[in-house]
Amino acid sequence: MLKSMTGYGVSNIESESINVTVEIKTLNSKFLDIYCRVPRNYSEREIEIRNLITQSLERGKVEFTLTVQPVGKAVASTSVNRPLVSAYYQDLSETAGSLGFTPDTTELLRIALQMPNAYNNETVDESSRENDWSQIKVAVMEALRKCSVFREQEGRMTADKFAEYIATIQNLLDQVAEQDKTRIPAVRERLEKQVRDLLTDDNFDPNRFEQELIYYVEKFDISEEKIRLANHLTYFTETMKASESNGKKLNFIAQEIGREINTIGSKANDATIQHLVVQMKDELEKIKEQTMNII
Repeated sequence: MLKSMTGYGVSNIESESINVTVEIKTLNSKFLDIYCRVPRNYSEREIEIRNLITQSLERGKVEFTLTVQPVGKAVASTSVNRPLVSAYYQDLSETAGSLGFTPDTTELLRIALQMPNAYNNETVDESSRENDWSQIKVAVMEALRKCSVFREQEGRMTADKFAEYIATIQNLLDQVAEQDKTRIPAVRERLEKQVRDLLTDDNFDPNRFEQELIYYVEKFDISEEKIRLANHLTYFTETMKASESNGKKLNFIAQEIGREINTIGSKANDATIQHLVVQMKDELEKIKEQTMNII
């Protein structure tokens, strides 16, 4: 099953002491690139969070945001980080001004209070901190699960697109095979003419004739390329349906498909086949673009 690197997951859990919101966004990347926004009082948990992300998301550019707000009795042991909130407020206000509108001050304050490290948590009870972390971990796992589901849904849609592109290339290859049947007589006629010209030449060289014949046979024959291209298309489909997603492997197969298409185009020496080759290249480019976003 294919899995896309594009994903999104969000979860929200509220306990007696905290309200936790976890948001995860993922995009394509050659490797696993994680960017975490974690409140300062939970910064020691960042490594554990990164390990959870690594185990779940495998590859891609990951943007992780954790927001923790105290509720109930926990509010009493929490104070606003006024210098930081003030800086957030000022920056938001200036940003709104640069965009040409006057924001609502209450809304600006609300947003500033939701930014990372907006609160100083003075709770020193270790058991409470562990309990809060347990709730946070549940929220993280739920967001990761939703992000994985999102990726699987995107992967299924991409697989459907791949199937369309491969079917189109196969159809064009079938048309190439049909056109090849009419191309061969024309090639044969040209060869016969050139042979007749050679035979009437006083300087006819049998060895040169044999070399020329081999050259033209190799130059115009695309039988092997057609077979290899058909095999590559089948292999791509089989790999796409495998249990594990492998975007890199699909990309390698797409490169092999491209080589055979290019060789057919260069050896065919036929306008109709050239047009079909251009259409195959167009479909192949769509495949290459999509494989870059597959895990």
